[in-house]
Amino acid sequence: MNTAQPGGLAEIVAGEMLKRFAAEVFERAGMPQADAALVADVLVWANLRGIDTHGVTRIPRYVELIEAGDMNPRPNIAIRTETPASVLIEADRAAGPVAMMRGTDAALRKAREAGIGLALVRATTHTAALGYYTLAAANQGMAAVALAASWPIVAYHGARAAGVSTSPISIAVPGAEPLVLDMATSVVSMGKLNQAKRTGSAIPPGWALDKDGVPTMDPAAAQIPLPMAGPKGSGLSLMIECLTSLIAANPLLAESLEGTPEGRRHRQNGLVIAIDLARFCDPQGFRREVERLVKALKSLPVDPQAGEILMPGERGRREFQRRDREGIPVPRAVWRELETLAKRLGVAIPASSPR
Repeated sequence: MNTAQPGGLAEIVAGEMLKRFAAEVFERAGMPQADAALVADVLVWANLRGIDTHGVTRIPRYVELIEAGDMNPRPNIAIRTETPASVLIEADRAAGPVAMMRGTDAALRKAREAGIGLALVRATTHTAALGYYTLAAANQGMAAVALAASWPIVAYHGARAAGVSTSPISIAVPGAEPLVLDMATSVVSMGKLNQAKRTGSAIPPGWALDKDGVPTMDPAAAQIPLPMAGPKGSGLSLMIECLTSLIAANPLLAESLEGTPEGRRHRQNGLVIAIDLARFCDPQGFRREVERLVKALKSLPVDPQAGEILMPGERGRREFQRRDREGIPVPRAVWRELETLAKRLGVAIPASSPR
């Protein structure tokens, strides 16, 4: 075992080793083996794609949620309502990846039966990177949309306090390589702000407010991300709450803003829509048209500052290939947290090399 070195900026760890470590941590925290492996796979997938804010940096927080009783390691996930094209799943505070994959599988099943499938996931916890679920659908030849709603941490446009969530949205479609859009409705995710706090990295103007609602560039003071494109981002977040939480009869924003006991607890809702392309068009023809569109866009004049015209998910796919080959960099501050947690739970920290 190699431990973090004073001069290193990060520890480099093989993806499979990091996945085994994460799975063992979640098993020790009380999850069944299959669920622990799934949660580990989703988190390490995010790291491999370069989405480090949704990767193994979340492990200590997930364990903290389990120990606080806010994440249920052995949930009783059940279907509350079902129609020919939809399903409402009661997640019982399951780990987000467990509940969202259950929802994704249900949406895919409904899409095969009815042409389109919608799964509402009620009362889960941190859903992790939504692109994991939409990409899973695209890899099965489906188009997919995923949404997630959470408590208020982002400023509503015109307000100096948190009023909406980062409310991520992901859309994926098949192609020669699937197109995968995965974005927050805020300028920056809360995970990226927290990562900046851990590493002491500077943040640019326009990212966040401090606790008093004053714009700040100090990562230690940044507490409230700003909405993407002002009223557009906050409005989109508000509507995601309506579609994802209110339809599932599990309101998050109002409960939290009013300070109710339930509103103070960590919880999320999710939504997955799958579309069976074969019900509406020729799937191979669809893929060809995706590639035609990609080729047309890439043939446009390139902005010298951008250097290249990239499609949604293209950068993440390249990073996955590189990190799968070279290893995943884990910032030293995050590595120290993982070492502390591993020692407390009696789990061996994976071998690594400093960089």
